[in-house]
Amino acid sequence: MENSAVPGLKSRDLPAVFRRSRAKIWIRTGILTVFGTLFGLALYHDIVFGPFRLLWALAILLVTLPIGFWMRKLVPMQVHTPSGFVTLSFDRIYFALIIVLVVIKALASNFLHVTLLADAAMCVILGLMVGRLSGICLRVHALKPGQTLPKS
Repeated sequence: MENSAVPGLKSRDLPAVFRRSRAKIWIRTGILTVFGTLFGLALYHDIVFGPFRLLWALAILLVTLPIGFWMRKLVPMQVHTPSGFVTLSFDRIYFALIIVLVVIKALASNFLHVTLLADAAMCVILGLMVGRLSGICLRVHALKPGQTLPKS
C-alpha cells in the first residue's frame, strides 16, 4: 500500500510509531462515538422524561466546545518532514480530566441520585471530546512538511 504523502513510500516501510499515530485519531473517534452514543441516549431520556432541559444541554455544549477546541494545543505532536507524517503523543491532562468527569457523572447518577449534575457532566464530557477531536483533526490537517505547528 503506497503512501500518498510520499510517492514510492509504502506504509510497511514506515516506523511503527507512524502507523500507530495514524490509528490514534481513529481510536479517539471510536471512543467519542461510544461515549456520544451512550451519553446521547441517556441525555435524550433525561430531556424527554426528566428534569434536564434541551436548552441547558445546548448551553453547556456551547461553552465546552471552544474549551475542548483550545485543548488541542495540549496534544503533543511532532512532524516527520521526510514522510509528511504527524505523530501524536498521549495527553495526560485531558485523560485525567475526562476520568474525573466520568467519575463525577457516575457518582452523581448512581450514588447521589442527582440527575442534573450527571446530565451536566455528560454535556461537559461530550463538549470537550467533540471540540478537542475536531481541533486535533484541523491541527493535523494544517501541518505540512517543512512548516512549524500553527500558533492558533
